[in-house]
Amino acid sequence: MNIDTQQIINIAKSAGEAILEYYQEANEVGRKSDDSPLTKADLAAHHVIVEGLNKLTPEIPVISEEGGVPVYDERKKWERFWLVDPLDGTKEFIKKNGEFTVNIALIDNFRPIIGVVYVPVTGIGYIGSAEYGSRKVERDGSSKPIKSTVPDVSQPLKVVVSRSHGSDDSEEELLKREITIGEKIVAGSSLKFCMVAEGEADIYPRMGPTMEWDTAAGDAIFRYSGQNGERYSSLTYNKRTLKNDGFIIGL
Repeated sequence: MNIDTQQIINIAKSAGEAILEYYQEANEVGRKSDDSPLTKADLAAHHVIVEGLNKLTPEIPVISEEGGVPVYDERKKWERFWLVDPLDGTKEFIKKNGEFTVNIALIDNFRPIIGVVYVPVTGIGYIGSAEYGSRKVERDGSSKPIKSTVPDVSQPLKVVVSRSHGSDDSEEELLKREITIGEKIVAGSSLKFCMVAEGEADIYPRMGPTMEWDTAAGDAIFRYSGQNGERYSSLTYNKRTLKNDGFIIGL
């Protein structure tokens, strides 16, 4: 099945435009069941993406953070599905620091085979594809391949950490592995995956809880950025709970 990745980018851009309509407003912030924030922008992007994907691939189901999650007995039969975080980094959106993204991934047999991360404020996007590798797409539509390599862990590493979640035991885990932090870079949302894929950071450790829609698109961009083939990732998808254990991206 051939899917036009440019159309996925276009859907992400449309969702980004919907988000920016609310960006300068005083945001009315609600709360989800897990006490994470929810804004009108999250919901607007959700509707744009689900409508776009249903039109593009009506035969492929969609799971969105802002939509209902089918029971496991139903979705465990799926070979493919879209996994979406309409606004990844809602806390960054509320803070108006620009570090939030639109995330769209296609999962095939427990792994992402396409991932798009789009940054509405800058107009920059990233796409990772098992077929074509990973690329950075500029605001004007031009693009270039991005590549990454496995770092030399005997040397101090550039480590990217979450702006909103702190180090969440990540530094302790690195210490156990005898990994030295040479430089710490702070970033929000799925941009952390993209920074490793671009080679701007060596690793992204996250020991705290995440959901599959938080990681899938960025994970694809990282996986297919390998200079010498697909990079290793411990993350898997369509688990019973859709929750991720801790991980270190880049090793």
